Amino acid sequence: MHTFDAFINTDEAYNYVLVLSESMIPFWEVLCIKYKFAVKHQIVAGGSTRFHSVKNGLEKIPDGALVAIHDGVRPNVSKRLINEGFNLAGKTGSAIPVIKVTDSVRETDGVNSKPLSRQSLRLVQTPQFFQSTLIKQAYSRISETNFTDDATVYEQTGYTVTLFEGEGANIKVTFKENLGMVGGELSN
Repeated sequence: MHTFDAFINTDEAYNYVLVLSESMIPFWEVLCIKYKFAVKHQIVAGGSTRFHSVKNGLEKIPDGALVAIHDGVRPNVSKRLINEGFNLAGKTGSAIPVIKVTDSVRETDGVNSKPLSRQSLRLVQTPQFFQSTLIKQAYSRISETNFTDDATVYEQTGYTVTLFEGEGANIKVTFKENLGMVGGELSN
């Protein structure tokens, strides 16, 4: 719901498709009632992997639109990032937010390790923005399903991704301690 708020605060006219595992749909419906969440959205059952879930969601997106594929666990996405992503994807076909790596990085095989230059590395964020026709084509052409982001699927089919500056505050809530970094309040 926090994540929905970030998009609603940018433009109330967006159309939303929420992809959830089938077992979580009743829980979501209860939360919507509990918090009087009335944002119009379609619910789509996810698949066995992230790839399948995104593909299922894309089936509800019309050709010729712009689409932002976003992890719901990134509730701090900003208006600037959303607007810039849509604008850039409209011009280039895609827009992928990335941030510079600030920590030292090492590659390991489990026994040995070696340093990597962080100068050329970027951390990839969501939302990832695409012209819907192109990303739908990419998902329809791929049979391998172990991708962790949509930009990689897009690239695997020959398209070039366009990177733009993401934001450090656009964190992915992965661990319990990340919850303290989520802004906003849900209304009761």
